[in-house]
Amino acid sequence: QVQLVESGGGLVQAGGSLRLSCVTSGRTFSGYAMGWFRQAPGKEREIVAAISWRGGITYYADSVKGRFTISRDNAKNTVYLQMNSLKPEDTAVYYCAAGGSGSLYDPLPRNFDYWGQGTQVTVSS
Repeated sequence: QVQLVESGGGLVQAGGSLRLSCVTSGRTFSGYAMGWFRQAPGKEREIVAAISWRGGITYYADSVKGRFTISRDNAKNTVYLQMNSLKPEDTAVYYCAAGGSGSLYDPLPRNFDYWGQGTQVTVSS
């Protein structure tokens, strides 16, 4: 099993920045692609960004391209999501997830195996 714990959420004004972190433990972090998803009230969970095991391949949803950056530090078993120029529509619970290498190429929730509990991000206008 892999355990994931997110942190770094909070309340921020539009235009501000937040950095989310996700620390994994349990089974080795090795080989897993990692993703950040979000879910707003009344909406389906959607991919925000994903990154390959070695960090060389990344994926971003169109809505966050140019504003968000995903990265990982495998020595620390940690994946990050730097969020800049935040908008009210970015308000959601953000989840960290781990999946096999193929999940990066079809980054749907069903293709990720392990999930964190989520961290709330609220962007005020």
